Amino acid sequence: MGDDIFGDLERNVNCVEGVKSEVNYKHVSEIVEVIRSGGSDLGLLLDSRSLNLSGRLVVEIFRVLNYDRVPALHFFKWLQVRYPKLCYSSHVCSLMICNCGWLEDYETMIVMLKGFRVKRVCLDDKAFEFLPVLTSSQASIKDTIRRVLDALVEVGGSCCGSGICSLIKMLCSKDSFELAEFVIEITGKNVSHYNIIVGEKCRKCLVGEVHGLLEEMRGFGCIPNISTYNYLLSNLCTTGRMSEACRLVKLMQESGTTPDALSFDILIQYSCKTGKLDIAHQFYNQIVHRGIKPRIQTHVAFVKSYFSAGNCDEALKYVHDLDDQHLQSSNMLYSLVAYLHLKKGHLIVAQSILNQMMDKGLKPNFLVFIKVVKRLQKSCKGSLARDLRSRFSRFTV
Repeated sequence: MGDDIFGDLERNVNCVEGVKSEVNYKHVSEIVEVIRSGGSDLGLLLDSRSLNLSGRLVVEIFRVLNYDRVPALHFFKWLQVRYPKLCYSSHVCSLMICNCGWLEDYETMIVMLKGFRVKRVCLDDKAFEFLPVLTSSQASIKDTIRRVLDALVEVGGSCCGSGICSLIKMLCSKDSFELAEFVIEITGKNVSHYNIIVGEKCRKCLVGEVHGLLEEMRGFGCIPNISTYNYLLSNLCTTGRMSEACRLVKLMQESGTTPDALSFDILIQYSCKTGKLDIAHQFYNQIVHRGIKPRIQTHVAFVKSYFSAGNCDEALKYVHDLDDQHLQSSNMLYSLVAYLHLKKGHLIVAQSILNQMMDKGLKPNFLVFIKVVKRLQKSCKGSLARDLRSRFSRFTV
């Protein structure tokens, strides 16, 4: 479902479905030792072990290889043959680039990037964790950054665009904002790159520095866009400065930037979290008046707010009222109401809501469904549990 809509239920998915996702680190160490000593026979040695690798296990292997500065190229080539779906994930490819970086093997890095470009792989910030941001002199780290950027620009494609953005994000995460701006100076000043810095500074509550950055952007002809303002809006709401947030919305409109669904979602979520449902509804009315389609998170905020205020019936009515809009997210919202009732101990109400939504042809969220079924079984309500399973089976054919 994403966006933490079901909170602790999704965090406890292993308990619900009985899935173990832990990595066997002894197994990781054994494989790393094979890679370390395998040489040209690595493929044969790995094949002889009849490995059954998961994505998580592959990631952990790469992390250890990178930490120990062990070349991963032969292992990656073996993965290309045996596990092609795993080896071309963004995360694994990024870790492979990081491995080249640790070894200062930029020739291999370029070869790998060219292969990733063909597969339209996008890099994440893990690709650049080898950069000694905190331990090197400014001159030294800038030279290394230039080499990385030269490689990305030479290859181009998805690796270049995603790589530059991820590099800026990684530098910002380590508070190296000057180096992030150095990257922008080399690659070209544009709003999307500046927005990464704006977003990270807002996340770190460095809003005072953001205003200077906005002036710098304007000076270079990079006019702040809706994403820029939404980062600021989120920070103002998070820090409880609602009146300033409202003034910012007015400033946006005066500058010709129209608030979007995310802008209003930020305002509504904050209003709901602070128990100001009346203000949240005023913002929602503005969405409707402007013809903007609300985000699913906006509806979730209202539902959770009603429950927090003890208005459980109002939450269900809110979801019922959305039926006429034929939202694709209706099944998520009904499932959420059922789950929140279950958390309050309203087992039969939760079961009834799942029945109602299935009668409407809406498939419940599986985690919520199975949680209700198991709770019914534990409460000696086996017939209700069987009926619920029978109804749900229509959606699994």
